[in-house]
Amino acid sequence: MVINNAGVGSNGSLLTAPDLDAARTVLETNFFGPVNVSRAFAPILGRNGGGALVNVLSVLSWLAPPVTADYSAAKAAAWSFTNSARWALRRQGTLVVGVHVGYMDTDMAAHVDGPKVAPEDLARQVLDAVENGQEEVLGDELSRGVKAGLAGPVAAFER
Repeated sequence: MVINNAGVGSNGSLLTAPDLDAARTVLETNFFGPVNVSRAFAPILGRNGGGALVNVLSVLSWLAPPVTADYSAAKAAAWSFTNSARWALRRQGTLVVGVHVGYMDTDMAAHVDGPKVAPEDLARQVLDAVENGQEEVLGDELSRGVKAGLAGPVAAFER
């Protein structure tokens, strides 16, 4: 099993940032990081019977508040890549799992005052999903609610 759990954020607006260097770092880490790791390990997984490739994404793959525009764009790109990799790697027997979560109780979310998923709880959900051949983990109520609302009007997410 290979787990891509890259995550950095700059809390920057793509429309007003003085330059895009921070956004490039966010994209390099949160999008190109998982792409590069997947490219390196997909052949090894295939040679060893398939295995699983797990990409830890974010509820912000689906939401893009201005203050997280760069992070949201990177995670949305990673979600799209996850879906593409799933199709491409299925024939070699590799399960590709996309994991969506709002806030996880890590240093990156230490400033957030609100519900957070414990890392060990999310890890348990991921292992259960891999064991059961599930391609997606919605790790918390926020992710389940947002995913359910994706078919509705876009303006519903602008709160």
